[in-house]
Amino acid sequence: MRDFSSMSLGSRNGPRTSSSGLYMGGSITAVTINQSLLAPINLDIDPKIQAVRTHEMNQIKGLNNRFATFIDKVRHLEQQNKMLETKWKLTQDQTTGSSNIEPMFQTYIKNLQRQLDQINNDKDLLDMENRNMHHNVEDLKSKYEDEIRKRNTADHDFVLLKKDVDAGYLSKVALEDRLAGLEEEVNFLKVLYDQELGELQSDVKDTSVVVQMDNSRGLDMNQIIADVKAQYEDIAARSREQAESWYKTKVESLAGQAGQAAEELRNTKAEIAELNRLISRLQNEILAVKGQKANLERPITEAEEHGEIAVKDARALIKDLEVAMQRAKQDMACQIREYQDLMNVKLALDIEISTYRKLLEGEETKFGQQSITNISTTKPCKFYHPNLLDAPDRTIISKVNILLSHSFTFEPCFTKAYTIDRI
Repeated sequence: MRDFSSMSLGSRNGPRTSSSGLYMGGSITAVTINQSLLAPINLDIDPKIQAVRTHEMNQIKGLNNRFATFIDKVRHLEQQNKMLETKWKLTQDQTTGSSNIEPMFQTYIKNLQRQLDQINNDKDLLDMENRNMHHNVEDLKSKYEDEIRKRNTADHDFVLLKKDVDAGYLSKVALEDRLAGLEEEVNFLKVLYDQELGELQSDVKDTSVVVQMDNSRGLDMNQIIADVKAQYEDIAARSREQAESWYKTKVESLAGQAGQAAEELRNTKAEIAELNRLISRLQNEILAVKGQKANLERPITEAEEHGEIAVKDARALIKDLEVAMQRAKQDMACQIREYQDLMNVKLALDIEISTYRKLLEGEETKFGQQSITNISTTKPCKFYHPNLLDAPDRTIISKVNILLSHSFTFEPCFTKAYTIDRI
């Protein structure tokens, strides 16, 4: 194997070194004679040369195998390229059908929204009824408190009237006692007057008195006593009548007030009982309304929960579909990028193949013009560059730059070569 590391493809007019080591220029040069060729040929075989040749042959075989693998890889990439082109055409030809899932979800969401609006309207109506009921309860509560205040006022008035009745009764008892005392006093005075009158009559009857008076008017003591007695009896009767009339008037007034208070108390008790019945009935109605409200709030809450769950599920499904669609778009974009990369690789490989072909044709032409003829017993020679073999995924421009700026290695693929020098 010969290494041309000191040569560059950029200088095509420069000198080149053939496989036999002779120098060739672009024009005819002077013929030089190597004096060492006139010396006797040493036919001794150096064992190191044989080992070097064996090592070179093994390297040549390995490089040939690598080049064959590279050719197989190129063919495989071409097949993949054709397959991707076919898939791309099929993908371009396919028409994406419209999905009916989104309208179904939209319809379902609209139905749930209508149900939610209806439930909200029912909730507003129930809230309004609840507020009205609370307002009525507050009114009845205020009325009940007013009646309680009236009852307390009536109880206070009843206590005051009872005190007045008790005071009147005590006054009546005192007046009765006074009347009894006055009657006893009148009876005592009557007895006393009768006794004094009897004593006076007895004294007058036994005594004769001669009275000289200037007037001729007579004095009738019986009449005077009768008049005094009548006056006292009249005074006692008037006092008794006045006391009895005052007592009767006071008792009648107190009895009327007590009857009025009792009537008011009965009316108040009846109103309180009616209010208690009304309060109990309203409390029962409030409990029933609260039960209805709880029964209505339960399905409303369940409907809201089901609606929220359904909306969440729908949104999650829509999100999953969007994610799947985005993933499909990303996969398609990745396939497109892979297709473009494969196309770039294909173009690079095409350029490399054409470059190798031109290089091989040029080398064969130049070998035909050289003064040394190489006779090979195996396949044609191959021309390769190590950097290109190790980097199959380089871009076209970088590979062309490698071809123009780096040296190449020429591998003659033969097992045994003979060199014939032209004389």
